[in-house]
Amino acid sequence: MRWDELDLERGLWSLPGDRTKNHHPHAIPLPPTAVALIQSSPRRRGADLAFEGARRTVPSGFGKVKERLDVAMQEAAKKARRRFQPWVLHDIRRTVATGFQRLGVRLEVTEAVLNHISGSRSGIVGVYQRHGWEREKAEALKAWEGHVLGLLEEREPSPKVVPIRRRNAVSTQPL
Repeated sequence: MRWDELDLERGLWSLPGDRTKNHHPHAIPLPPTAVALIQSSPRRRGADLAFEGARRTVPSGFGKVKERLDVAMQEAAKKARRRFQPWVLHDIRRTVATGFQRLGVRLEVTEAVLNHISGSRSGIVGVYQRHGWEREKAEALKAWEGHVLGLLEEREPSPKVVPIRRRNAVSTQPL
């Protein structure tokens, strides 16, 4: 993430096409928590990157951090008597896409957030479908922000998420 790609007043990260996998420019609305996180990041004089490593390069060491996280997740799974599911960093995109669907986000909006041009924006549909989904992407990411913050704070789920409960159960906790 480069400082010159950010408009924090508008809450927008604009990636040029030469920095995306499909070579199409991509505008990502940033929810308030993301904007606050970026604003709280120390900014070195002359820095190009919003988050820099010690050598003024992109952050590194994700593998080591993921290993520590995996250990913590394995311990938590063991305590909860659950099986730990191995994962890779790219799985976070799938988690967000799946979470969007649970939150009622349209598939086209999910694909727009992920900057996919296949599926609902490919072929002849892509020729005629020119809507950029800017407002809808912002709403989807704001809903995801609320979902994640709710998980962190162990709040009740959003009213848009209907918890499944056992019938005639004494407990009022969602399954």
